[in-house]
Formats: sequence, structure tokens, C-alpha cells
Amino acid sequence: MKAHTKETQATMTPEMSIEHLKEGNERFQNNLKADRNLLEQVKDTSNGQFPFATILSCIDSRVSSELIFDQGMGDIFSVRIAGNFANSDILGSMEFACKLAGTKLIVVLGHTSCGAVKGACDDAKLGNLTGMLEKIKPAVNAVLEPQDKSLRNSANSNFVNSVSKKNVQLTIEKIVEESDVLAEMQNNGDIMIVGAMYDINTGAVTFYD
Repeated sequence: MKAHTKETQATMTPEMSIEHLKEGNERFQNNLKADRNLLEQVKDTSNGQFPFATILSCIDSRVSSELIFDQGMGDIFSVRIAGNFANSDILGSMEFACKLAGTKLIVVLGHTSCGAVKGACDDAKLGNLTGMLEKIKPAVNAVLEPQDKSLRNSANSNFVNSVSKKNVQLTIEKIVEESDVLAEMQNNGDIMIVGAMYDINTGAVTFYD
């Protein structure tokens, strides 16, 4: 499999990009890899890159977008931060990726058993981590069940995963609200902004409508 070129990138629609990622995740789950020569792709992309998707994911070591979607050199922009939330720097990075570099899809990828989400659920305090976890607190507060405070913590895996899903949703809303560039591109059909969740137990990615 060759690296994407400007011509192949141009043929990718947002819908095709989602299908491309879904097919890659199916290969990953079945321990199959596309036939690609990574060193050859290094050479192919040395004078330019033409990714088809931008993926905002967590720094979790188990959630490498290139691996779980079986992608090669130059295929995706990978934006990583604990808790996969968006700030102004990340929004600027995604604006570059879509408006200037031509990607057709933004995926906000959460994952089960997320440590950053657990920290937000437990109101953890530690140096700069304290301020970072505040970015995830709106998702914690937006999940209304269970109401019993003794169950609204990291020991409740269902609660943690519900917060992770809500965090993906709120991050997408933030992207659209705070980036006129990306909102306009989505309204024009140039890109799609979607959410997804990676299951650390199975390797499967579920895309949200």
C-alpha cells in the first residue's frame, strides 16, 4: 500500500474516510495488517504529506491511532492530549490539518477506562494536572446518573465510560462553537466531525452518529 498523494487525498470524501478507518480497525481486530512498506512510505512522503483524517485522541499508551486504525506514514494527523479535549492550540492544529493540509475528517476518539476521565471523576489534584482535569469536569457534571455521590467516582466503570462518551460529545460541540473555520467547512460538506470510542478490552472502535 502506497502513501497518500495529493491526487488520492483529493478523491477521499468524509464518508469514504470514515469507511477507511473502519476497515483499518477491522484489520487490527483480526490481527491483519495492510501490505505496506513503511520505509518506502517515508521516502514517498519526504517531500509532502497528504493525510485524509485528523484524529484527536488521548495520550494513553494503548490508544495509538496509527495502530488501531492500521494506517501508515502520512495517512493521518494524530493529535494527542490526556482526556482528548480541545483547546485553542488544538483547534489551530486541526484548522491547519483541514483547511491547509486537506484532511476530510476529524475524529474525536475517546476510550474506555480513561485515566484522565477517572481523575476528573475523583477530583484529583496534582500540579498542572489539576487545571487540565478541569477541562473534563463539564462532562462529569453533565452525566446525571447515578445521583448517589458514592457511585460517581473512578471505581464505577460504567460511570467513567459514560463520562468519556459525554466528553467526546462536548468536545465536538466545542470544536464547532469555537472554530469558525471548521464549522464552515463542516456546513459546506468539506469535512465531517465525528465522535468514536475505543474499547481497550476488545480493540474495537465504535463510531457515533
